[in-house]
Amino acid sequence: MTAASRDAATEAEIRALVDDQAKAIRARDVDASLSAYAPNVLLFDVVDPLQSAGSQAAKRRLAEWFASFRGPIGYELRDLSITAGEDVAFCHSLNRVSATTTDGRRLEMWWRATMGLQKIDGAWKVTHEHASVPFDVTSGRASLGLEP
Repeated sequence: MTAASRDAATEAEIRALVDDQAKAIRARDVDASLSAYAPNVLLFDVVDPLQSAGSQAAKRRLAEWFASFRGPIGYELRDLSITAGEDVAFCHSLNRVSATTTDGRRLEMWWRATMGLQKIDGAWKVTHEHASVPFDVTSGRASLGLEP
């Protein structure tokens, strides 16, 4: 296998992992959403706390997030970029959620996402996930209305 074909295969594996995770989010499937996470994953989410560690913390957060919506969850990624070595990789994208909260408010939000991955026992696993939104320096408020 050439280096170029190996790189393409690695990128395809990671892209499939990201696509499967997006499908699981749309399906509100906590366990499938977590299947790509390493047990010691470190999470920097757009909501409190500053950080969470471990797959159990990720499971609680996903269950809470899914429960905050009624009906379907629209979820998409744009501009996914993947950089990978033999056993470490990272990717970043712009992500969007579109859903109705349990209190009837419509949520349409874009955020920036970065994932660090490691090949563990022959499979790519997310070891670090960082989600963020820019903020307005003058008001100190998150800029939730931005679109790519």
